[in-house]
Amino acid sequence: MRTLLGCLVLIFFSMVAPASSATLTVNWSLGTDYTPLATGKSFAVGDTIVFNYGAGHTVDEVSENDYKSCTLGNSITSDSSGTTTIALTTTGPRYFICGIPGHCAAGMKLAVTVASASSNVVGGGTTTPTPFTGGGGYNPTTTQAIPCAAWAVYCPLGALVATWAVVFYALSLS
Repeated sequence: MRTLLGCLVLIFFSMVAPASSATLTVNWSLGTDYTPLATGKSFAVGDTIVFNYGAGHTVDEVSENDYKSCTLGNSITSDSSGTTTIALTTTGPRYFICGIPGHCAAGMKLAVTVASASSNVVGGGTTTPTPFTGGGGYNPTTTQAIPCAAWAVYCPLGALVATWAVVFYALSLS
């Protein structure tokens, strides 16, 4: 019976992988509505936002009030390097605007809410940026990694049979 329990535990832990972080890639430019990037999306501690943009833009993290009113000059952080990476390390809302006069009012603003890291995700997550309609922004598509052999993906019945074969073999040993 101990052998059976050991096999079942081994099977369970081989199929459950720790969750991994996701990266949201944003093409930061005028003429894009960034609202769809955050609406209904889950962000977790450990995720990353990467802003890609050309000269003449900045990524400024600001307070909620400055975000809502597009007030410039009170930035928590500011970067104009062309690629700004923001690590989401704490829970709560985060607010980003372009610090060039008129750009925030023209829509270059993004607000996200960061939740605690999920502990009940099965399989590792990866994010593949795909274009969304309305401009140069990106909407992340999260997919779950399948922690089993490639043949199991194409032959799920075979994977099930193989798993039960291991269980029955373990039962025959006890």
